[in-house]
This record gives sequence, C-alpha cells and structure tokens, in this order.
Amino acid sequence: MDSGKYLILCCCLLCVKGHEFYSSTDKIASLAEVEEELLDMFSDFIQTEEEILEELARVYCDLKLLFSGQMEYELSNPVASYKLMSRMTEQWRPILTYIKKRLAQDDLYVEDEDEDEEFYHLPRQVDIDGAARGIIRLQDMYKLHPQDITKDPQTGREILLNPDESFHLGKMACDLQQYQHAFLWFQQSLSQISAGQEAMVKKIHLLQHLVHAAYLYGDMPHAVDYSQRIWRLDPTNVYANLDMTIFSQNSYPDILTLNSTPGSRYEALCRGEAASALFQNRKSRPLSCRHHVDGGNRRLSYAPVWVEEEWDEPSIIRYHDVLSESEMEILKSVARPLLERSMITGWGEGVVSHTRVSQNAWLYDEDDPVVSRVTQRLSCLTGLDMKSSEPLQVLNYGIGGQFEPHYDAGTTKSSESGQRIASIIIYLSDVRGGGATVFPEVGVSLKPLKGSAVLWYNLLQNGDLSDLSLHAGCPVWHGSKWVAIKWVHERGQEFRRPCSLSKTE
Repeated sequence: MDSGKYLILCCCLLCVKGHEFYSSTDKIASLAEVEEELLDMFSDFIQTEEEILEELARVYCDLKLLFSGQMEYELSNPVASYKLMSRMTEQWRPILTYIKKRLAQDDLYVEDEDEDEEFYHLPRQVDIDGAARGIIRLQDMYKLHPQDITKDPQTGREILLNPDESFHLGKMACDLQQYQHAFLWFQQSLSQISAGQEAMVKKIHLLQHLVHAAYLYGDMPHAVDYSQRIWRLDPTNVYANLDMTIFSQNSYPDILTLNSTPGSRYEALCRGEAASALFQNRKSRPLSCRHHVDGGNRRLSYAPVWVEEEWDEPSIIRYHDVLSESEMEILKSVARPLLERSMITGWGEGVVSHTRVSQNAWLYDEDDPVVSRVTQRLSCLTGLDMKSSEPLQVLNYGIGGQFEPHYDAGTTKSSESGQRIASIIIYLSDVRGGGATVFPEVGVSLKPLKGSAVLWYNLLQNGDLSDLSLHAGCPVWHGSKWVAIKWVHERGQEFRRPCSLSKTE
C-alpha cells in the first residue's frame, strides 16, 4: 500500500476510537496513548518516504552518470541510440508514472487519458524492436561481430550493453532469421551473466536459445555442446535431451565465424568492394570535372557550379555545393514535424516495407522560400523542366536505415506527366559510415557528400526503362543520413532531352 494512503487510513481508524474517548471523560487520559501511536505512524511514514526518495536519488545519480557518459558518443551511433531508446522506455516510464501518480494525489495533476501521450512522449517497444532490427541489418551487411558494432569507430571505446539488451538483440535476430547473429548475441549475454552481471533473463533460458539458434543455423556441435550444459543444470529439461546421434563426422558451418563471401553486388558495393570480379562494366571514356555555366544561363554565369561525372553509361552527374549550410538546415527543420515512416507505393496504396527503412516528408514550393529556390536551382543545373516534377521529398535514415535495390521509374501510377524520367538526390548531411548510394548493375558507389546533388536518368531516350539505373541506399552504420529527392517526369522534357528512335538508347 502507498505510504500516504496507509497514514490516512490509520488516522481515520484512530479518529473512530477518539469518538469513544470523548463520550467518556474518564478516558480522555488515553489520548496520550493515541498521540504516541500517531507519532510512531508518522515516523514510519517519514521513514518510508525517505527510503523512496533515497531510491529515487540513487536512480537519478545512475541516470545522470549514464547521460553524461553518452555525451562522449554521438547518438547517431546505432548502439548508443538503441541504449537511449531502451533506457527511456524501461527506466524513465516507471519514474514518470510514479511522478504523475504523486502529482495527482497532491491535486497538482489532473488525470487525463488524452494527455498521456504528451506526458510521456517516450519510445514504445515497437520503436526499440525496430532499432534492434536495424543493428542486426548492419551486422549482416558489414559482417560485424557484437564487439565490432559496440565499439565507437572514432574513439575506439566500447558502448557497453547489459545482458538483457544483448538478449533482446538476439531475439530480434531470430525474428529476422539471422540465427548466426542471434547465437553471438545470446553468447555475449551468457558471458555477461557468468561474469556476475545482474539480468532479468535466466541462464538456463539463454542456454535454450543458444541451442535453438545453433540448431537452426546448422552448427550441430555447438547445439549439442549447449544442450549438454542444460543437462548438467537440469537433466529433465527437454532441450537437454537433444538427440546426440545428429552429431556425426559431417562438415558443419562454424557459427562463430562470419561469412566472408562477397554476396550480392549490392552488398559488395555497400562494403566498398567495388573492385570485385562481380563487376564487369567499365566506363567507356575518361570522366571529367568542370565548372558548369550552361551556355549563358545568367544564374550559373554569376555563380558557376563544379560538375563531376561519376559515370558515363548510364550518365551519373554530381553537382558540388548546390546548397548552403543554412539552406540545408532550413529544409531539415521544415521537414522534421512532417516526417513519417516511408512507404512503398505501387499500383495500389502505400505500405510500410522493411526494404525501405527511413522517414520522409513532402515539401512543396509554397511551404518555404528555400524549397522554391531549390526547385529553381535544380532546373538551372540540369536543364530539366520542373513543372512536371514531384514535390521535394526529404528523407532521414536512422539506425540501419536503407533502401534496397529498386528502380524509380515504375514506382508510381502513370499520369499525364508520364513516368519518372530522372532522379536528383541532394545530400543534406555527411555520413561517417555506410549510407552510400550504389548502382549494382555498373558497380558505382557514391558516398554522401553534404551539399552535393546527383542526377541520373531512369529512362532511356526512347522511353524504355534503363536497366542500369537500378540503385539502392546502403544501411547507415554511423551517422544520420539526410537527403532530399526530386523526381522529374518525362512530359515537358521533349526539347530538353530529345527522344531517340534507337532501341538501345
């Protein structure tokens, strides 16, 4: 029972006794005994409140220490971000609930269900699960052990997870059927508990998950080893009775060694393996970097822009220093309140997809003068008519944020303005690790370069889809990736990018 309610109840009971005393004058002297009881109860109440305050003070000091420690890391670090989200939900939510309860008792807070969301404003479990899945995607893409992804690449210091956090990452890896990563996280959690760290998860529960992950991965020796450990703890456990005959002289994959094979072209490019034998296409001529003045365009004559050819076939052009620092910050600040989980759209309604992990907002020219200026500037740079373009889409890629290989041209319904003839991506931030834009069919990897814009065509000049325009956004390892995308449709570009009758152009 709450200490305050306990004191009030006791006082009410004593008041009832007091009525009897006042009806008999010869018992008034007993009031001294009542007062003594009240003093004892009051003392107990104070002691209980002091213990609660001491516990709150201890928790405050722990949280203050954690907060000070996290300042040494950028919260764009995936593990630091995951720990913060987990702490906000698991530790701060009970604290805020207690504070809200106490304020309500003192009539300083009026209970209102509509205000709950605003009062807490904390991540939910689904957000923590999403961050954990992002970490697993990063591990799978960049071939990272737990000790690799928990280490800050700049300082070299490790961001420590507790056993329950390691266990949770293992469970999320199982959900993604990444049983090797699941096993490694379960193993780390087990070693932490064996070293004396406190945890909610029990040792035998971890051993069961280790057997399960090793078995599903196909590493039978490790499955048998951990089932034997269970048997030593509890011979009646069903996991302890794993059929030992499954262990033979056959060759099994080693669950402790991450697969180092190149994988797909997309994965190889994301890991920086552009020189791999996977890529046969080569540029047909030397590439150039030059000032762009666009044949008399007055805006570019006064402020020429450096243009770099990133590839020739398909033509991929990067324009440097397209936006100023202040313009980029304005775009992000305008977009932040509008950000929503990115959807995959086809011929029907948009749906959330794990192939595209980001948040986006659509900005129109009338939303802010900077948006209008960006549209005008892109028209001057590319020579394309922006009247048939879509609004500016601003995206933020968070933990493990990515967009798997896809084509832009066929992602929307046909309309009067036609398909998306060209894509222009503006990088609004640098990214310390990962986050490249890659073209798997030609072996091109473009590193995010803040303030630059990259143009490529999704359609051939004859109007057909360009197979070489297949592209992807690699998972963000360290940093926060902000981009703005402008899609230009084919109608209105007839005199700016003339059509071709050739089947190959």
